[in-house]
Amino acid sequence: MGEMRKKTAAVILAGGKGTRMGGNTLKQYIEIDGRPLIYYSLKAFSDSFVDEIVLVCGEGEEEYCSDEIVEKYGFSKVKSIATGGRERYHSVYNGLKALRCVAEGESLDPCEIVFIHDGARPFVDADLIERAYREAEKYHAAVVAVPAKDTVKMADTDGYAVETLRRDLVWMMQTPQVFDYYEIYNAYCKLIEQEKELLERGVNVTDDAMVLELFSDTRVKLVMGDYRNIKVTTPDDLDIVKHYMASGK
Repeated sequence: MGEMRKKTAAVILAGGKGTRMGGNTLKQYIEIDGRPLIYYSLKAFSDSFVDEIVLVCGEGEEEYCSDEIVEKYGFSKVKSIATGGRERYHSVYNGLKALRCVAEGESLDPCEIVFIHDGARPFVDADLIERAYREAEKYHAAVVAVPAKDTVKMADTDGYAVETLRRDLVWMMQTPQVFDYYEIYNAYCKLIEQEKELLERGVNVTDDAMVLELFSDTRVKLVMGDYRNIKVTTPDDLDIVKHYMASGK
């Protein structure tokens, strides 16, 4: 394409303890079709128009990621490996900071648009990346999601159904989630500053769009995702991924 794109980076999360998987191998390094799970998202973003990648891994896994994934598979767009934190939002913040640090060393802006993606979602592809980029460029914040297929009910704290939500308005969030870099970076800085207060209020930050919703006026646009773009969390998810891979997605 001859069009000019904004400078774009991706923060890919390879952290997470994978406690629901069982076994000794962390889920992001479980081999599928001869390659670790994290390989597939790194490959998708490496093959895309994205200019650079920050890989965020668990503490103590930096050398392994560098040698056995980045070097081994030639992912030259991975400019830095950041260490994850206690919660997912700590890891994202560390990834966004790593982008900033690399850029400040050269007195350059890190990027204009940043993708944040869970490395345990191996089926992100060029079309999804393109769609999300275009919407983020237009609306400043875009999140890949799919409409709920099932009826969704709100429950009270005792487990009784209290409200049936309109299914046509309920979406299940996925990643990548894509933002103007400084808008999401500034929102994360505010989150980290006010973390103690949020925890005291019982606010549980579960995705990046929520951080923007809490700490900015920017509205988040939903982008049609793919029902196959699942996150590997349990052994059953792994079986589904293997099935998709075997059938050529």
